[in-house]
Amino acid sequence: MASSLKMAVILLSSVSLLLPSALAGVICEELPQDLCAFSISWSSKRCLLESVPHSGGRPTEYQCRTSDVVVERMSNWIETEECVRTCGVDRNTVGISSDSLLEPRFTQKLCSPACYQNCPNIVDLYFNLAAGEGVFLSDLCQAQRVNPHRAMVELMSSGAAPGPVAGGSVSKLEAFAPAPAPASS
Repeated sequence: MASSLKMAVILLSSVSLLLPSALAGVICEELPQDLCAFSISWSSKRCLLESVPHSGGRPTEYQCRTSDVVVERMSNWIETEECVRTCGVDRNTVGISSDSLLEPRFTQKLCSPACYQNCPNIVDLYFNLAAGEGVFLSDLCQAQRVNPHRAMVELMSSGAAPGPVAGGSVSKLEAFAPAPAPASS
C-alpha cells in the first residue's frame, strides 16, 4: 500500500511538472510586431496586428491582439519567414483583408505550388477570405494558372470590387483594407 501511494505521489508530481509547459503556448498579446501577423494562438485564434492611435502628436503604435477568427485545425503557430516570403504576404499588415486577392502578383505567389502545398496556415487564411467573397481559392488558383486576367475578372464579378462604389460610399473590402505598419526599430 505504501508503495502504491508512493507511486501515485511520484506520478502526480511528474504530471504537475509537465502541465504548465503543456498549457503554455502562443499568446498574441505577447508577440512582437514582426511575428504577429499570420500567427495562431494556443486557443486557435488568429493573431492580428492593430494600430493604437495616440493623441498629442505621438506616433501610432502597433500591438498584437487576439482576433475572434478561429482556425479549425491549427494552434500555437508562428508562420515561418520562408512561407511569408514564398506566399508574398507582409507581416506588417494591419488587420485581415481579402483585398490582396485582387492583386495578380500576390495571387500568383499564393497559388504557386511552393506556397499552396507547403504553407497551410496562409492558404487556410486566404481560402476563408476568398470564401467570404463567394470565391473558392482552388478555383481562383486554377483560373490564375490558365488565364490570370480572367481570374481577376471572375473575382471582381463576385462582388469584390476595389475602391468606392457609386455615391461615394466605401465598399466592404475597402473598409477593411490592410495598411502597412512601419517597421519596428
